[in-house]
Amino acid sequence: MSSTAGQVIRCRAAVAWEAGKPLVIEEVEVAPPQTNEVRVKILFTSLCHTDVYFWEAKNPLFPRIYGHEAGGIVESVGEGVTDLKPGDHVLPVFTGECKECAHCKSEESNMCDLLRINTDRGVMLNDGKSRFSINGRPIYHFVGTSTFSEYTVIHVGCLAKINPLAPLDKVCVLSCGISTGLGATLNVAKPAKGSTVAVFGLGAVGLAAAEGARIAGASRIIGVDLNSNRFKEAKKFGATEFVNPKDYNKPVQEVCLQIKFLNNKHKS
Repeated sequence: MSSTAGQVIRCRAAVAWEAGKPLVIEEVEVAPPQTNEVRVKILFTSLCHTDVYFWEAKNPLFPRIYGHEAGGIVESVGEGVTDLKPGDHVLPVFTGECKECAHCKSEESNMCDLLRINTDRGVMLNDGKSRFSINGRPIYHFVGTSTFSEYTVIHVGCLAKINPLAPLDKVCVLSCGISTGLGATLNVAKPAKGSTVAVFGLGAVGLAAAEGARIAGASRIIGVDLNSNRFKEAKKFGATEFVNPKDYNKPVQEVCLQIKFLNNKHKS
């Protein structure tokens, strides 16, 4: 058992005090995990555009600790947690699984009734309170993860246990960007083998979507982006050709369709 289990931990966190204002590194207090909760030591965290979007948004949930794409190690667990133990390597996921609701039992949905993403909730489900505070003032959570803190408390259903040999500095992006793009292709679009797929935007999510299309067996994967410098990297993820909308005087979807039909004509 961790020497800090059951105790309040003081650590550093990047706190957003107001919308759009620079984050401030503060010493925060992180309370012990309660029922079905896990306290995690965050070792690596990425910056996702979703964090930026809600940091800029003028919503009432401030002060707040953002961050959701990360990797860490379990420090302690609350009552009722049996799937994880201190020392386990984990990735947080903002859309979790209770494993009991109709969505969790369905192969077609992951929008858990209990743990689906909720950007308006800044507290824990167990008691409606935050686990973060500064001098007694509560600091709100973000999408149940708040990884811009050296320690955070997360519902056990929003954590995925991973192989401890996996490098956390690299696999942390699996907790959002990669799984989002890969899942969008394989689980939602489900392209047929031999089909043509267009991917709009070749950032982390787009590259993962292209990789999903490659895994699915798409014969042509058209990468679309305003930044031509991304095309070389996209090739490594399965993209076979590239379109920069700035190079054409017609809607980009027409360009993609033209590429597809020209290819089919050459085959015939």
